Amino acid sequence: MRVKITSSPHFHSKNSTKSIMWNVSLALAPAALWGVYVFGIRALFVLLVSNVSSCFFEYILGYFDGNKDIKESTLYDGSAFLTGLLLGMNLTPTIPFALVILANAFAIVVVKWTFGGLGANWMNPALAGRVFVFFSFTSMMSNYTVPKTLEVVDSVGGATPLSFVKTSISGGLSNLSPSQILATSSYPTSSIATSISSSTGISPYAIDAFIGNIGGCIGEVSALLLIIGGIYLIAKKIISYHIPVYYILSFSLLTWMFAGVRDGLGLFSGEVLTQVFSGGLILGALFMATDMVTSPITKKGKIIYALGCGFFTFLIRYFGSLPEAVSLAIILMNIVTPTIDRYIVPKKFGYVKKIKAKEAK
Repeated sequence: MRVKITSSPHFHSKNSTKSIMWNVSLALAPAALWGVYVFGIRALFVLLVSNVSSCFFEYILGYFDGNKDIKESTLYDGSAFLTGLLLGMNLTPTIPFALVILANAFAIVVVKWTFGGLGANWMNPALAGRVFVFFSFTSMMSNYTVPKTLEVVDSVGGATPLSFVKTSISGGLSNLSPSQILATSSYPTSSIATSISSSTGISPYAIDAFIGNIGGCIGEVSALLLIIGGIYLIAKKIISYHIPVYYILSFSLLTWMFAGVRDGLGLFSGEVLTQVFSGGLILGALFMATDMVTSPITKKGKIIYALGCGFFTFLIRYFGSLPEAVSLAIILMNIVTPTIDRYIVPKKFGYVKKIKAKEAK
């Protein structure tokens, strides 16, 4: 009998590249649809323009690379659609459509295809596209829309809770927690958040951020729906729990221990829930830091990577000039990933730990 030995890997998973990409997109759909609901029809157009432009650039580059048949190109596997969806969810509802197209051009052309296409990029293309347009057109990327579920007051305008707190502290306001700063300035809360807060004692701003009644980028505002999507991916074994759990835990621990120092309240007084659920932390931890191409291979490597993401997110968010830090933190750890993989190597198949000579006798 002839035995044919194929090239590695010899262990196979039911999760093909195509199924992974479309399942991740499916997991993101509820949060994306919620963003459309609270921000209106323009948020839908931002997502559509982002997806169409991402797929367009993917197909054009694949065409010139020799993949003229869509079914044989990377466009068919859903990776470009996922990049466009993630990037669109990381943009504000009011961003000009030209910047949406520019962000996708940078993500697909520069970050993904310049380094060899699918599986060869060294950082997450969607994050790279967001950071590119943010630093190139900061004012346009900082114009947020307050959800229609809230009543807006003039003092807060379209500021997100994180940006409002950062601005207030920079203006000299101190000795108050983030929730106290927001309450003092009459930052709006929903009636359901106020009701739950009165019976539980949890900050209404943390509750609104968990549900999705806050300003921000289109797909980052509902922590609840993002967590549901993340659980779905973990259940499908598309991602492991190590990166999101250690990322969120490390950030939470550092926030609790040291965030109060910035607020003038001292050590071990940081407000955790409002900070965890606000901004892009949940979206980043579950859907972008877990990118298979740009995150470490081993379990130990994933934990080190996640701890680094949590540390840099805390450092930049609290002591940097920017109110948000998730994108930069993940990109910084994307850069470190090859080094982590180099020194934290998986054990060889069949490896057995050597027994010391004295123990063997």
